[in-house]
Amino acid sequence: MNLQEYKRIDISKDEILPLAERMKKEGRYLVMIHGLINKDGQPDVSWDYAVDPYVESYHVVGETSFPSIGEIYCEAATWPERELNELFGFTFEGLDVSKRLFLPEDMLETQGKGQIMVTPLKELVEKNLGSAQPSEGEVKA
Repeated sequence: MNLQEYKRIDISKDEILPLAERMKKEGRYLVMIHGLINKDGQPDVSWDYAVDPYVESYHVVGETSFPSIGEIYCEAATWPERELNELFGFTFEGLDVSKRLFLPEDMLETQGKGQIMVTPLKELVEKNLGSAQPSEGEVKA
């Protein structure tokens, strides 16, 4: 079994759309869009493309707003863009975020954008369930 090798390439956010257009024209698959807060506290978002024998991972560090590539890669892009918007508060210009993927509709109004990532589970449970105890089989904080 052959596994693809990983290749990291740092880019600016202005390169995201031209890169996506070139990759699509070349018939490259968008593998995933990832996001994290790195060890220096900076946002790090990557667009990963299958470019045999590599997965080329194009990273933008230090930005929280990006152009959406949803019109180029459809759901392969819009789903992870929406996920990163909901969980980290990153914005993708032109992306429809009128409905939530995972969180309750009022969660962000009561918690603030991205707070699910930094709020301890016990505190989230208490805020959302009050003093009600989880039933057997549910996650306990």
